[in-house]
Amino acid sequence: VQLVETGGGLVQPGGSLRLSCTASGFTLDYFRVGWFRQAPGREREGVSCVSRSGGTTMYADSVKGRFTISRDNVKNTVYLHLNSLKPEDTAVYYCAAVRTTFQTTCNMIDRGYDNWGQGTQVTVSS
Repeated sequence: VQLVETGGGLVQPGGSLRLSCTASGFTLDYFRVGWFRQAPGREREGVSCVSRSGGTTMYADSVKGRFTISRDNVKNTVYLHLNSLKPEDTAVYYCAAVRTTFQTTCNMIDRGYDNWGQGTQVTVSS
């Protein structure tokens, strides 16, 4: 059972990235998925989440209108599209998943997830 994040990198302010979170060893259909980030010296914070159905999404206020989460259950992958990036978005981004019977709910509480990826670094700098 593994989650692997890819797509991080160095980007200039105002730029864009697409992060991918791909599961292996299990089917993401039965899991809600969240994205979290941790900047140096700061606590991990929830960024976004998506329900099993994909019909419910949530975003932190700091990224609302700039980030978009989506899922492709055929590819067993959840994406986080990062647009209009700011230096304060610099962090290691993690995806996490938890199996649930609920199709239409999600949350950004990290203790509510029990499968985590290794993280991918996003650096926003000119």
